[in-house]
Amino acid sequence: MRTSRATRSPGREGVVPGQRQRGSALLSVLWLSAALSAIAFSLSITVRGEIERTSTAVDSLRAYYLARGGVERAALEVLWSISQTEGRLIPQYSTQVLYHFASGEVRVELLPEASKLNVNKESLEVLDRLLVALGVDPGRAIEIALAIGDWRSQSPDGGSMDGYYSARTPSFVPPHASFQEIEELLQVKGVTPDIFYGTYVPGAPQSPGGPASLVRRPGLADCLSVYGARGGVDINTASPAVLAAVGVPAGAIELILQRRSAAPFTKQQLTDFMSSAGIAGAPLRVEGNSMLTIRATARLRTTDGTLSDLRRTVAAQVKYMLGEENADTPIHYLRWYETAWSD
Repeated sequence: MRTSRATRSPGREGVVPGQRQRGSALLSVLWLSAALSAIAFSLSITVRGEIERTSTAVDSLRAYYLARGGVERAALEVLWSISQTEGRLIPQYSTQVLYHFASGEVRVELLPEASKLNVNKESLEVLDRLLVALGVDPGRAIEIALAIGDWRSQSPDGGSMDGYYSARTPSFVPPHASFQEIEELLQVKGVTPDIFYGTYVPGAPQSPGGPASLVRRPGLADCLSVYGARGGVDINTASPAVLAAVGVPAGAIELILQRRSAAPFTKQQLTDFMSSAGIAGAPLRVEGNSMLTIRATARLRTTDGTLSDLRRTVAAQVKYMLGEENADTPIHYLRWYETAWSD
């Protein structure tokens, strides 16, 4: 009798166990490859982002020192220009100067303190008009003006708003003395950061039916100073809000802005303009006394010769000590701004 040899039946769906194991291993390899590819892709994006961030940080640092060099150069050139009768490096009445360096360009703005109002000297009426010109609600504007007057008024028995400051956390007693630094305004009742520093508001749309562009509205820090104007504000650099505060009509302000955008006013041109515009009695002047803010905005030059979109702005408040006895240096840097804002 013949005995037949038993044979192993094939696995399910005709795949033997060895083939099934090889298929599982191949699938695992594919999943592992996909996971490693995802990790490598994520890592490459992270590395690329870090490289770009580092490159931007390096360019920002280079632009900072370029802007700082622009401030120091302008400070020296202003000193030379006001101390020499001939050979001025910066033309008289100039409000800005452009420096060309191998690594980039620096636009320097010369802003005399005479372009601002003196927070310790101006009347409450002028302060009220200034706040309204800055977009503050009229009712709130008069409250802030009264609060500024209360803060700076000398009162041995305290002021009417001392209870408000005592109830704050932390509480304090207002000094009832002149402002020593303009930042003290941030502690005055009603003054918020947007009123002090300025903010952005919707402007006119760039195209009919298009979205409105944002326009910067200046704040009290741009219009007030503890060293502010004496004998009139500088017509070439005073903001529209300051011009409105000192009583210049809106129509005349528009004419001033148009005129000075082409070229700064000279002393003779100022006299003729004020007569023709009907504002002969307005407290306006050209240039300042011995103090100004020098604000520099730097842009680096790229490898193809164009200017980078990255900008860095710094500023310094400078006092010139010409003719001052016991002055160890003709230039005193009163304040330095590591970060500043410019148009």
